Amino acid sequence: MTTTAPIDTADAEAGRPRRPRGARARLWILTPGSWTPAQRWMITGLVLLVALGATFLLDPYRNFLLATAAASVCAISGLSLLVGRTGQLSLGHAALMAAGAYAFAFTSNALGDAGIDGPVRLVLPFLAALIVAAALGGLVGIAGARLHGPYLAGLTLALVLALPALASTFSNVLGGDAGIYVSVERRPEFLSTIIATEQWQAWVALAVAAIVLGTFAQLVRSPAALRMQAVRDDESAARLSGIDPVAVRVGMFAVSAAAAGLGGGVLAYITQSVSPGAFGLTFSLFLLVAVVIGGVGTLAGAVWGAIVIVAVPEITSAITEVLPLSAELSQRLDGNLAIVVFGVILVVVMLAAPRGIHGAVADLVERLRRRRSADAPHIP
Repeated sequence: MTTTAPIDTADAEAGRPRRPRGARARLWILTPGSWTPAQRWMITGLVLLVALGATFLLDPYRNFLLATAAASVCAISGLSLLVGRTGQLSLGHAALMAAGAYAFAFTSNALGDAGIDGPVRLVLPFLAALIVAAALGGLVGIAGARLHGPYLAGLTLALVLALPALASTFSNVLGGDAGIYVSVERRPEFLSTIIATEQWQAWVALAVAAIVLGTFAQLVRSPAALRMQAVRDDESAARLSGIDPVAVRVGMFAVSAAAAGLGGGVLAYITQSVSPGAFGLTFSLFLLVAVVIGGVGTLAGAVWGAIVIVAVPEITSAITEVLPLSAELSQRLDGNLAIVVFGVILVVVMLAAPRGIHGAVADLVERLRRRRSADAPHIP
């Protein structure tokens, strides 16, 4: 016997797609369903403006870290929705980021060789990163549409494991293990006396991340999101309702890959290099860990996860520098300590907040709201 989750009748009466009442209260507390698409884009733009203004408060290195976090947000948000909405597990999103990074590099270098500068040289490489990563994601999605759980994870894992071999085999094109240099469009001349190069890179990265998050905010409020949820929860019932599970899975995999490709393009832009070592298995697992720590299936959780994977290595590196350790031990701890800390954080979060940091924040907000309602004076 199956049970049916209560449906939000307010949504049904308003003509909006219906979803379980409990799910909305927990997962979508930061993206109210009453907002229109225009309102969501307006809020996204306002948040972007605040973030751009905040870069004036940061030094160049922290602006670089902010740009790195924005690149991670692109990949983590797509992976989070892929796992949370369709139930597809991917261990190879770093390879999809690499595809976007290489596409960005080839396009930007080609435009530079042709003498094309300006906004075209800034925008076209990102479009190339998006298209190439989406195409690769679509192919992987087609191959894995009928796979589930560890079988699909194994397929995507093969991608990231094959990346170094591909780079070595086609070293004349991909540059081998050393990778390739990326010639990028510099900051506009009129901004050269106002902001530093790292701040301009942070602006570009934040703009790309805002576009990705704004697009996903529209997606999770669309009927397509309900079709994905239906396929995830009961594929047979979804098929009887006229939903094509293969099309839904392939489509979401391509969309998630496109976001990862944009993240890879951002990394190529801010580091001006692309190499297979930057998109290895460890990084791919970090992306998945960030999804779990932040909160699976939530955009706010993707932001939390990006903050964690950027902040933890910096904090552990600072700790090893402060501690009175030998140079050999300090060198061993550098990098490895961050992996241990990631594992500890993952265990602690799963024990204390199974729905991730965003879930814990949402629960706290809900408790405070109920307490305030209980303390409010009753008016007969």
